[in-house]
Order: sequence, then C-alpha cells, then structure tokens
Amino acid sequence: MGCRASVYDNPIGLLLRFSMLPFPGIPYGFAPAWCFPFVEGSVFLLFVLCLWHAVKRDRSGLIYLLGGFAFGVLLEYFEVVTDSYTYGHFHFMAGRAPHDLPLWVGVAWGIIMYTARLFSDYLGLPLAAAAALDTLLALNIDISIDVVAYRLHMWHWYWSDIHRALTSQWFGIPYANFVGWATVVFCYSAFSRVFARRMTQRVSAGMGKASLVVVLAVLASLTILMSTETFLFPVLDRFGITSGMRLLVIVAALVAIVVMRWSKRRGPIALLPPVA
Repeated sequence: MGCRASVYDNPIGLLLRFSMLPFPGIPYGFAPAWCFPFVEGSVFLLFVLCLWHAVKRDRSGLIYLLGGFAFGVLLEYFEVVTDSYTYGHFHFMAGRAPHDLPLWVGVAWGIIMYTARLFSDYLGLPLAAAAALDTLLALNIDISIDVVAYRLHMWHWYWSDIHRALTSQWFGIPYANFVGWATVVFCYSAFSRVFARRMTQRVSAGMGKASLVVVLAVLASLTILMSTETFLFPVLDRFGITSGMRLLVIVAALVAIVVMRWSKRRGPIALLPPVA
C-alpha cells in the first residue's frame, strides 16, 4: 500500500520527511503542518453553521443535512475498504488504519449536498432540474478539491503506472470518482424530493417522516450506485465506453436538464441563505 501520509510531526514522520517522499510517483513532500487541521477545522465550522441554519429553518432540512453526512461516511468507508484510495491522518478518524477515514470528509458530503439544495430551492427549479443543478454544483467543488488535496497527501489514489500518478485522467483523479459523485448527489437529491412529496402531500412532515424520507433516499441511492458499478459499468467497459466518456455524457445530460427546465422555475422564493 505504501506509507501513509502523516499530518503531525513525530520521530517517524520526521525521518520520512527528510529521507523519502510520501508515495512513489508523487514529487511533493508532506504538506505544511497547519494544512490538515486548518481544513478539518474549517469544515467542522461550516457544518456548525449549516446545523444552525437547518435548526432555524425546518426539521426536514436538518434531517437532510445529517442524512448527507451519514451517506458520505458510508460511501467513503466502502471506498477505503475496497482500496480505491487511502486517507492521510487527521485528528478525528473513524475505523482502523489503513481503512480509516476522516470524519470531516463525511461532514463535507453533508455540507455540499445541503447547501447545493438551498441554492436550487432558492431558484425554484422543478424537481429534475433542481437535482441536476445540485449535482453540477457538487461536481464543480470536487473537481478542484480532489486535485489539490491529492497533492497535499490528504488522500492518495493508487495508479498501476506510478509515473502517471499526477497526469492520468483528471490530473491524477480517476474519472470514475466524478461519475460516482454525480450518481450519489443526483440520486440523493431527487429521491429525497420525490419521497418527501409522496409522503407529505396531506400531512406536514414531522421528525419521523422526515427521517424516513432520508433513509429511503439513501437506500435507493445506494442501490442505484452499487447496481451501476456492479452490473452496468462493466458492460459499458466491454464496449469501449470508458469512465471518461460516461462522465462527459452525464455532465452534458445534467446541463441539458437544467437548461430545458429553466423556464419552469418559480423564481427566487426567498433570500438566498448566507450559508449557501
């Protein structure tokens, strides 16, 4: 697996710092000591602000935010136990090394999906367009964050050709990662809206119903994600339809949905919350 990126100085970390690079094929050394706690603390601060907004707004928003966090932790755990990538060491970790993961990453999933939905709700977009815009906003964040964090050794992708570790696909990030992001965000956003409409047509949503909506949305989204990765994508690969091609088609479809349904928007329904 290679050595794990260490955040905080210790005798072993100092020895590695001055004797070798953290990972084969990566010409960058360890990040400055302040980088990891700064990122971790910033995300937790944003999460507190989102929690504060969600509590003031309504219960369904709070459950959606917490559901996104739980969803993110489940997804990240699945990825690390299947050795898709490994994480550097932060203050708050879940699991056991080398299959542990930083809690802030799950928190970031919740923040991104919650604030993206605040933005699409503000625009008053119809359901499909709202879910598509949520997904485009999330992808816009991830295509930059992943590239930078990878080079800071916050997480590490394993490439069979270590000489192309920083140039393969999206600057060293597999296109399949973004396909997964698109699938997760779109499904969670769309299913939660569909289930909420079906279950709250006559009675307003209480904590129980809001929780059930999120649980069903997470389960349905996981089913779609696992089904496509297990059954659909291997078939597409056999026909030469690569993950890069799939990503291009998905992004084009998302943009088309937003554009075609833009005229159906209700317009801004309230002030855009500052946290968004």
